[in-house]
Amino acid sequence: MVSAVAGLRCRQIDEADIDAVATLLARGFRSHDRAFWLGAFAQLARNVPPPGLQKYGYLLEAAGAVVGAILLICSTVRANGAATTRCNLSSWYVDPAYRAYASMLVSQALRHKDVTYLNVSSAPHTRPIIEAQGFSRYADGVFVALPLLQGLSGPRVTVMPAEGAPPAGADPFDREVMAQHVAHGCIGFWCVSDGRAHPFVFCPRMIRGVMPSALLIYCRDIADLVRFAGPLGRALARHGWPFVVLDANARIPGLFGFFTRGAMPKYFKGPQQPRLGDLAYTERAVLGV
Repeated sequence: MVSAVAGLRCRQIDEADIDAVATLLARGFRSHDRAFWLGAFAQLARNVPPPGLQKYGYLLEAAGAVVGAILLICSTVRANGAATTRCNLSSWYVDPAYRAYASMLVSQALRHKDVTYLNVSSAPHTRPIIEAQGFSRYADGVFVALPLLQGLSGPRVTVMPAEGAPPAGADPFDREVMAQHVAHGCIGFWCVSDGRAHPFVFCPRMIRGVMPSALLIYCRDIADLVRFAGPLGRALARHGWPFVVLDANARIPGLFGFFTRGAMPKYFKGPQQPRLGDLAYTERAVLGV
């Protein structure tokens, strides 16, 4: 996409652009340095996007210099038993002198009408803009649980770490999700009960810098987390992560904890509303942001 402004254009990020884009993002997001963004691109390099979608995202270029960028994490996920294409918009930044042309990046990123787009890390001041772009909020807050306190009684279950061979009967899609997210640095467990293997993927987090927690990245159903809360919570606690954080729209019956409305809301745009408990292949897991 070429602008009427001389020398300004929007195009895909290629391998040769990574150093320049990392420098730009370090300038725009002061909480992460250039080394962090180079590491983020190394993580993105592991991801294989669906055909026709971008591996890294788009950049805005002025007279040969990178002045804006938006990262994309595109993947195939399962929704209602069928494969669907999803794309997480992440780390959008444009230098102040070129902010008037930031919409070029967004219009390129959102051009596939059959793709469901996610925004899972919106800053408060950007939310009116996101909603004006046609995004809808699907998660209104977070629930912070302390599952290790759940009762010792419950279903007979064996909790297995993701490392090593998956349990017999594990779903092939779940095995792939587990393996790829563990490679990104996530924590994975299988809860095996009644001959079925239930996958759980978490990303370690510190709440306000002091509360060690595990952000729920993937499970088949929140009801599974409630069902296996006690043994799963105690397994996480043994690894140093006693609290579990998950997207929610209200308190979750059966879990001990508290709900905070308006914290870390999640947005989507496209044909398939994401379900709660599924942040697979998003920046939370892949980039650690």
